[in-house]
Amino acid sequence: MVVPYRHEPFTDFTVEENRKDYQEALDYVKSQLGKEYPLIINGEKVFTEKKSVSENPANHKEVVGYVSQCSQDLAKQAMEAADEAFTSWKKWDPAARANILFRASAMIRRRKHEFSAWLTYEAGKPWKEADADTAEAIDFLEYYARQILRLKDGIPINSRDGENNTFNYIPLGIGITISPWNFAFAIMAGTTVGPMVAGNTILLKPARTTPVIAYKFMEVLLEAGLPKGVVNYVPGSSREIGDYLVDHPRTRFINFTGSKEVGLHIAERAAKVNEGQIWMKRMISEMGGKDTIIVDSDADLELAAEAITYSAFGFSGQKCSACSRVIAHKDVYDDVLNRVVERTKKLTVGPTFKDNSNFMGPVNDQDAFDKILDYIEVGKKEGRLMVGGTGDNSEGYFIHPTVFADVDSKARVMQEEIFGPVVAFDKAEDFDELIEKANNTEYGLTGAVISNNRDHLEQARQDFHVGNLYFNRGCTAAIVGYHPFGGFNMSGTDSKAGGPDYLLHFLQPKTVSDMF
Repeated sequence: MVVPYRHEPFTDFTVEENRKDYQEALDYVKSQLGKEYPLIINGEKVFTEKKSVSENPANHKEVVGYVSQCSQDLAKQAMEAADEAFTSWKKWDPAARANILFRASAMIRRRKHEFSAWLTYEAGKPWKEADADTAEAIDFLEYYARQILRLKDGIPINSRDGENNTFNYIPLGIGITISPWNFAFAIMAGTTVGPMVAGNTILLKPARTTPVIAYKFMEVLLEAGLPKGVVNYVPGSSREIGDYLVDHPRTRFINFTGSKEVGLHIAERAAKVNEGQIWMKRMISEMGGKDTIIVDSDADLELAAEAITYSAFGFSGQKCSACSRVIAHKDVYDDVLNRVVERTKKLTVGPTFKDNSNFMGPVNDQDAFDKILDYIEVGKKEGRLMVGGTGDNSEGYFIHPTVFADVDSKARVMQEEIFGPVVAFDKAEDFDELIEKANNTEYGLTGAVISNNRDHLEQARQDFHVGNLYFNRGCTAAIVGYHPFGGFNMSGTDSKAGGPDYLLHFLQPKTVSDMF
């Protein structure tokens, strides 16, 4: 009997003992900083001369780790190892594959604060955000293990006299997981183990700025009993190995999370049939968003202000689901804007590895810092700066939470993904216009409606064109198994990570008709 899924609870940091435990984990991780990390190919450690440097974005002089970089020759070896491992892994009992995830999740749960502390150092996450990231990683392992148990015996179909028919799922083959830095543990883990527990083998290429947490996860998988070659850890530059892995004729699918530009580049290359390739490659992608919170004329404005502030500035706005647009009804526009500004002024920004006093930590790196500040300069021309608008990279990459008012919904800061702590406000005459403006981007990931008008909520249910729509709450913080996640349009393929049909992206159905 499979135990029902329950999502991993979040840590209550108002409890002194929990704060003490997390600080001890931070102290331990600090003692581990600056080490060298190898590739893992066919279960073996491979150190290379060429290495990348993972730095603490809240203190860019502090090195988290030196990580070996994969070359094309080593990528070829990893591909061969995955190909060989697939011949046996695909035949494993799915329940045995699931047991590896159950073991791995239990191991991570026992070391939860340690993994979160790595996220605080390598990704700059505040304690609460890091804790949620680790909890989500555990959730993905637990949820996908249960999902393969649900699918392992196939789906009943009709048979008839003299004929027995079965409908079962089989794995695809070798997949490339290209994971992001913003959910460096959760998304990396989920996009690796989902296809893996379905019977596929994986080449894991983690994000450039967060490879150490991915290595720590690899250690857990191997300790949990994962056979050699099933998951190969191949950090490296996109220029060096990215296109090579996507183009390879043995690649069966690419599981990508990242920017629209990179996602479209991968999709274009994946569509080409290379010599020796006998299938169409599948592309599973999540490519970002430009997410709107609508505030209706009869909304709870205090709830709206809270939802906007947290959704816009949680983890420095570095979530594809982050609220970067607010469209408010003209009757409440000034009120909700002023409430958000007042809340934003109280937010603290600074290092998160020292203590839990700051709401916001740094942005990802120098490139992100420069990009966000460039957009803030654009915003100053397109709207009215209400708060924020400045940054300081002398120690870490810190940008103050920024609010713009009176921005046309078709302006650049309302249309282009900034991926930082910036939110812009526009107003509308009525609910139809609120919906129209909310829908006028090329993305369609998340959105929220704050309203006490049930007719308007039902209208939004039909007309607000996003993959994840929330009523009377923020537009971030989807939970595995509760809010299957993925979006429309240029937000990707709407794969619905953490949902009941996610594993089907990595399986192919096979019908067998047996005459007797």
